[in-house]
Amino acid sequence: MDAIIFAAGRGKRLRPLTDSLPKPLIEINGLSLIEIHLYRLAAAGFSRVIINLHHLGEMIRDKLGDGQRYGLEILYSVEPDHALETAGGIIHALHLIRSNYFAAISADVLCDYDFQGLRNTGNTQSGFLLLVDNPVHHPEGDFALDSLGYLHASAEMPDLKFYTFSGFACFKRSLFEGLPAGKRALRPVLEAQIAAAHLRGDHHSGIWSDIGSPQRLEQARQSPAVLEYIDSIKQ
Repeated sequence: MDAIIFAAGRGKRLRPLTDSLPKPLIEINGLSLIEIHLYRLAAAGFSRVIINLHHLGEMIRDKLGDGQRYGLEILYSVEPDHALETAGGIIHALHLIRSNYFAAISADVLCDYDFQGLRNTGNTQSGFLLLVDNPVHHPEGDFALDSLGYLHASAEMPDLKFYTFSGFACFKRSLFEGLPAGKRALRPVLEAQIAAAHLRGDHHSGIWSDIGSPQRLEQARQSPAVLEYIDSIKQ
C-alpha cells in the first residue's frame, strides 16, 4: 500500500516561523513532524510514499531526499501556483499512487497511532478515517461514529458522539478517479461516501495534537509523553 503525506500547506497560524520554514519541518525533540511520520510508516511496512509540495517545498525535498535514509522510496507531487487543498492534492498526485487503497497522512499532526492499522483497513469499501476526542480548539467535532463503525456527518442521530478527524485515513483510489483537477476540499467527497454508508472509522485515544498554533507547538515540546514517544522513534 502506498501512502501520501500532505505537506503543501502555508501554516499561516504559525507565522513568522513558517515564513522561512515549512510547517512539516518544524522539530520536536530533534525530529521534524514529517520525519516522525516517515520513520513510523517504514516501521509499519510501508515502502513507497508520495509527498505533495507547495510552500517552501524545495526545503522539504532537500531535507528528505529520495527517502533512502528512512527505509522508503519518496516521490514528490509539486502543486502549481496555489495549494490545491486535500482532495485536490490527491487528484493531482493520483498518477503516482499505484495501490488500490492508500494511506493519507497530514504532515502537521503529531500522533502515536500505529500506521499498521491503516494497512489493515484496506479493501473496506471507500475508506477509513481515524477519529480522536475533540480538542479545545475544535469542540464540535467532525463526524460521529456508530456501533458498527460507520461514520455520520450530521446530527440526524443525536445519541451518537461526535469526534474530530485526526488527519489519518485510508482511501480507495477510485474514490478520486474522474474528479476534475484543481482546488478541491476533502469534506464534500467524504460526505457523499458517508451518505452512501461507504465510509468507516475508529477512535484513537492516545497522543494526538494538531500542531496548528505556537501554543500547541510549545505544549507538544513540553509534554513528557510526547518526548518519550519521539525518543522511542529515534532509538
